[in-house]
Parts: sequence; structure tokens; C-alpha cells
Amino acid sequence: MAVYLDCNATTPIEPRVQAEVVRYLAEEYGNAGSRTHEFGARAKQAVQRARDQIAALVRAERDEVIFTSGATESNNLAILGLAAHGEKTGRRHIVSSMIEHKAVLEPLAALQGRGFEVSLVPPTSGGWIDPDAVRESLRADTLLVSVMHVNNETGVSQPIADICSELRDHPAYLHVDAAQGFGKDIATLQNGRIDLISISGHKLYAPKGVGALVCRRREFDRVPLTPLFFGGGQERGLRPGTLPVALIVGLGLAAELASQEGAKWMRACQEFRARAVAGLAPLHPEFNGDQERTLPHVINLSLPDLDSEAVMVALKDVVAVSNGSACTSASYQPSHVLKAMGLDDARIKGAIRFSWCHMTPDVDWHEVVKSVERLH
Repeated sequence: MAVYLDCNATTPIEPRVQAEVVRYLAEEYGNAGSRTHEFGARAKQAVQRARDQIAALVRAERDEVIFTSGATESNNLAILGLAAHGEKTGRRHIVSSMIEHKAVLEPLAALQGRGFEVSLVPPTSGGWIDPDAVRESLRADTLLVSVMHVNNETGVSQPIADICSELRDHPAYLHVDAAQGFGKDIATLQNGRIDLISISGHKLYAPKGVGALVCRRREFDRVPLTPLFFGGGQERGLRPGTLPVALIVGLGLAAELASQEGAKWMRACQEFRARAVAGLAPLHPEFNGDQERTLPHVINLSLPDLDSEAVMVALKDVVAVSNGSACTSASYQPSHVLKAMGLDDARIKGAIRFSWCHMTPDVDWHEVVKSVERLH
């Protein structure tokens, strides 16, 4: 059976998280909104505990955690939810980057259709956004700056701390899509200048279908978001609907485990990476993205004169890998991320992403090399 190396698309569920999710599906199945019995009370307590677990990881407060269905919804709520405030105050300018996930770029495009102006900062050739370029894009009417934490295709971490410094004296709200970095690069997201943080459970060994938006207050003022849909008033009126208690519990536990064991997990990923780089060396790969800024669980590489689709087929019985974002893989188009980095068409066409986690078993890299060499 092939070894799964597509953890940037979705991670396996951590066994302890799985056990807790199953318990809340099968035994503690109360509705957190039910006020009249113990089943509901226990469900509400479990949800509040999960808020605490998530908030602790980013040094936020319990009531600053809004549960959603995942980072895509969180991104939409963060971006589209600020539109009314922007229209009311006349601040209709947004700064973002060319390498954002489609879950950020498409809401931004929707706001452009409503009269907002969006400045997309290009990345360096190493795949990271220069904080100086962000500063130079700021205007008096800039409402929002949205820059991802870690790129989903290359694994390159963005200089969020430096961007926070550039925004120190500017009122723009800062949104960080942290789907790929939450629980992995922990310290960065604890910066209090970040107003909005998008989180996705299935990137951190929790179930699919659950995420969160952390909305930090500025002193006593909440981020002026408006809901995208209505009915029920849950989550401070920003995200109505019955809370998926079992999924929320799983996300909360995953966050707590990341806090306790994340350093050990990352060491395991670093060791795996060293074996991968050594094992793939006979293929003479070209690594895409600044390797000094890449998190230890990802490699994006191109193989000379080989098409990624052919390589993935050749490897399908050995390792499961990808050539881009899972959200756009149904109809493959050249990566907008690698294109923005200035890579040539042949290198983009040959790009493959390997991504793993602390639970990934060893790979027979000799067999990987042999399978690829048969394509020549």
C-alpha cells in the first residue's frame, strides 16, 4: 500500500482525537444549545473547553474564538464580514498577496465587484512576501491586510511578525489564513497585532468540517464583522447553526496536543525531511521555495524534464503525492503560486508536493527513485 504523503491536503486524525470525537458522537450527543438538561449542559461545557484549548495556543480569549466549518468559511467571514464596515467608513482598500489560497483570493475578487480596490503583493522568488512591499502598499483608506501564515503549496512560512511591525501604527485589520501553520508554527500566531486568524481542523489531525476564526479585540473593541448568513444567533451572531460538538471537541483536543507535543512532532518531521532529501538526491530535484523558510513537513520540487502528472502515476503504488492545492486539483491548472514566484513553465509543470506528519511511516526512497527513473 502506498505511503500517504499529502498531509497538506488533509492530515490523518490523531488517534486520541478520533477516540474523543467518537465518544461525543456515540455517547455525549447532546446539543450545546439545549438549556434544560444535563446532556446539553455537558455539550456546552465541552465546546467551551475547546474554545479555551484553541485560544490558549494563540494567546487569545475564550470569547474570541468563533467556530466555523473550516478555514474557507473563516476566510470568507473575515474578509466579506468586514465589507459593511469598509463601506460605512469609506475604507475600501485591501492589501493581500498573489500567493494566497483561493479561499482568500475569491472573496477578495467578490469585494472588487462591490467597488473595493485590492492590491496583491507579488512574492519574492523564494515564495515569501516582503514586509516592505506590504508597507508600500498601505494607504490611508486601507481596511484590511490579509497574508497567509504558511503557503499550502510550497510550505514557505511568511514573515508575519515583520508584517505586524509594519502595521504597528496603521489601523488596518490584519487577517492571517493559518490553515497550514496553526499548531505547527505556534509562536508566530501569538502576536497580538493579528486581528483575525483562520483555522482548519483537518490540517491539524482533527476531523474535516470544523474550523475556527479567532477575532481578537483591540483593547475593548471587537472587529466589526457582520455575519454572512442568519438564523439562530449562535457564535455571537456571527455564525448561526447548531454547533457540531464532536468535531469541535476534536479540534480543541488537537490544539491542546499541539501545544504539548508540537515540538516533538516537528522534530519527527525534520528527521523525515532529511531522509526524503537524501533519498531523492539521485533524481537531482530542483526545490521550489526558500528552503530556509520552509516548515519541516513539506517539500515542493520539480524533476528535470518530467511532467508531474506522469510522475504521480508512476508513484501511485509507492507514495501518494500531489501537484498543487487539493481545492483545485479536479481541473489541474498551472500553480498560481509558482507562477507568481517567477518559475518557468517547464518547472511549474513538473512541480510535485510531498507533505507528511509525525505519524507518517518510513518510505522506501530507493523504490521511489526506481519508479521515477523508469519514465526516462
